[in-house]
Amino acid sequence: MRILIADDHRLIVEGVKLKLAELGPDTEFVIAMDMAELREAIHAPNASSLTLALVDLAMPGVQGSEHLTEVVEQLPDVPVIVLSGSEDPGLMKDLLAMGVQGFIPKAYSPEVMLSAVRLVLSGGVYVPPLLLQERGNGAGAAPMTMPSSTSSWQAPSASQDSLEERLRKLLTERQIDVLRLLSQGKPNKLIARDLGISEGTVKIHLAAIFRALNVRNRVEAVVASRRISGI
Repeated sequence: MRILIADDHRLIVEGVKLKLAELGPDTEFVIAMDMAELREAIHAPNASSLTLALVDLAMPGVQGSEHLTEVVEQLPDVPVIVLSGSEDPGLMKDLLAMGVQGFIPKAYSPEVMLSAVRLVLSGGVYVPPLLLQERGNGAGAAPMTMPSSTSSWQAPSASQDSLEERLRKLLTERQIDVLRLLSQGKPNKLIARDLGISEGTVKIHLAAIFRALNVRNRVEAVVASRRISGI
């Protein structure tokens, strides 16, 4: 397992390495402490062998979130988790819509970080509870929960909400757009063109859509989406 850690604070890097070493004795780390090193890491000949990328939102040499876009597009098969000192729900939504697989505020504990990483490695998307609360307008809605070390993503019961309402809580607006185009039978290439994103980003969004619909493949997702009148 090779994990990229991109952060310009040495103490944070060492702390993350120490905790993620619990994933297994074969865990290796690639470190980038600024934009130049991050770009070198994601363009390296063996970059495709990375298992996971944890990337700080603010690093020397970066402009906004462009470095995250570059990582997602350059490594479409590598899940990306954002590490950030910010807990702004709007920022979280934007980054999840971009195609990252998780957002971990640096104020969270090492145990939460490890559980979130395990969830993402198992194919899930980690969404901070505060964003879920914000989506639920303070009503306590929590379609995803804080993962434990052995948890996997589970779609919530539809007993409380309609399928449409549940999907709008689980998916970002961009993922809803992808779902809408998917229901029209469009292939990834056309979805990417219509939305102005890469095919790799489309694949990331589709993975989240499959989990939200509790389906296994594209065909089942299309069938399920056509039962949703408001999408």
